[in-house]
Parts: sequence; C-alpha cells; structure tokens
Amino acid sequence: MDSTRRSFLLGAAALSATAVGRAAAGAANAPGQTASAQTGAAAVRPAENMFEYRRNWGRWGADDQMGAVNLITPAKRAAAAALVKSGRTVSLSRPFQPDQHFIRINDRGTGRSVVDYYGFLYHGVAVTHVDALCHVWDQNGMWNGRDPAREIDTNGARFADITAFGGGLITRGVLLDVPRHRRTSHVTLDRPVDAAELEAIARAERVAVEPGDALLIYSGRESFVRESGAYGSVADARPGLHVSCARFIRDRDVSVLGWDMLDARPDAAGHPWPVHGVLYSYGVALLDNALLEPLAQACAEEQRYEFMFMALPLKVVRGTGSPVNPIALF
Repeated sequence: MDSTRRSFLLGAAALSATAVGRAAAGAANAPGQTASAQTGAAAVRPAENMFEYRRNWGRWGADDQMGAVNLITPAKRAAAAALVKSGRTVSLSRPFQPDQHFIRINDRGTGRSVVDYYGFLYHGVAVTHVDALCHVWDQNGMWNGRDPAREIDTNGARFADITAFGGGLITRGVLLDVPRHRRTSHVTLDRPVDAAELEAIARAERVAVEPGDALLIYSGRESFVRESGAYGSVADARPGLHVSCARFIRDRDVSVLGWDMLDARPDAAGHPWPVHGVLYSYGVALLDNALLEPLAQACAEEQRYEFMFMALPLKVVRGTGSPVNPIALF
C-alpha cells in the first residue's frame, strides 16, 4: 500500500474512532433505528444541540436514504420544467483540475486514441460537488440516527451513499443574491449571512422558497477571492452562512442547498457544522462550491430568480459524494 493511500485510510480510521466515542457518549441509535420524536419545548434545545430542531429522522421511514430529496416529486419536476422559457443554460460548476492526471496514448495502427486517469479528493472548498447524506454527522449520529461506526468503513458508506441520488436532483431552483441585496461585491468575515437576511432577500426578489426547492445562496465568492486571494478551508476563518440559516432551510423544506461560500467560521457557539448540519439532521443534499456569479448575472438579466435546476451525481457505489456539473435552465 502506497504512503498516500495509507495516510488517507489512517485519517479515515481516526475520524471513525472519534465518531465511535462521541456516539457512545451521545447514545447514538443502532442501525435501522431513529431518535425519538422531538415535540413541544423539547424540540428546541440549547445552541449546542440546535440540529435537533424539527429533525427529519424517521420522516420518510427508518431506512430512508434520500432525506428531503423525497420532496422532489414527479409533479415538482414537471412544474420545474414549466419554468423553461428561453432555453438559456448556465453551468454552476467551477473548472475542475484533478490533483493527479495521467494520460496514455494507444497505438491503433493507422490511428491512435488517448485515455486518462484522474486522482482527486473532491470534498473541500475547490471542487463543485454534491455531498451524500453520509458525509458528516455529530454526536447523535448520521442521517436517520444511524451509527457511523457501523455504517462507514475504509471501503465507503453502507448507508445513505451518493447512489441514493442516482435519479438526479431535478427541481425548481431559487437564487438568493446576497451581494445585490447588500449593494456590495461580496459577503465579509465580519457579517455572515443570516436567516433574517435570507427572508428579506426573498421578499425583495418577489420569490418564495417552497418545499422541494433547490435553494442557491450567492455570497460573491469570486469577488472575495479576487480581493483576498483565497477562500478558507474548514480550519480557516472565512465568510459564509450563519448557523441561523439552518432553521430557514428546514422551515421551508428545502431539498437541496447550493452555495458558493460555505459555513461561516469561526462559529460563536462552537458548532462543528454550522450549516452543513442540514445534511444529517434534515436530509438536505448539499451542492458545495457552486459557481454562482454567472447565475446571479443571468437572473438579473432574465429578471427572475427561479429556474429549472439539474444536478446529476455519479452513481459511485458507497461514495460519500460526487463531482457534478449542475445546470440552471431558464
């Protein structure tokens, strides 16, 4: 085993071991079981347990692996298709440059062919990708209350992997343009995007965020990078979405969250996943590192902030996500 694969597997094993300890301390549920229903005052916990608020575990059954994507019904897709008027398409994918790219040229007598091999780690802040529901968790467990120590090993995820989205994420898309609303070029570190602002932007754009929608939140990452040079990793201070946005997403039954800037860091309450928690708590698919500057421009030109949204993840068996080239269709 080469050193790169060995270090990757050791890191994964360490992460799994940490999860086991947290699961034991937090009384995680056994496979096939979900947390007990949260009702009344018990549904709202202190900040450190905020993702127990209206948690969707068990909503579509104890064995469900699709989460809020269940809200994208055939009728929802048909309604999204009806939004197509001009046929204009906008790609929401950043240019993809694999960490490793090897080329082989094959001699075929009077002709030749070329094939290539890619090696890459797409999670992080560079590659546009969809997270599977198994990707992150907290001390209470992963999506639907499953124990990550039992559902995940170095060969991948046994539960809620990316193949659950194999039918595609095709629905109505809504863009909330934060810089346009603020009349600035980008979100800054000292002022993360919060739930109240999302509500105000939706009103200003005269668009409602509805159940099953793909909610795309544009924060001006390209402008930020042009000014600052880079957008921070999970360990860095960076602008983005405040933890309050999670409740906005849950209360509107969003099925997909697409964003150019991710969770704002540091989080004042110390949440490990200030907004990524919608993945394991509410079953919301995440489109990380979306390229939204061209979409914001298109929405302004089209004078509308709703469109047909399409993202087709690769059906990677036991995969925790997939690179993707999402499309907005007007």
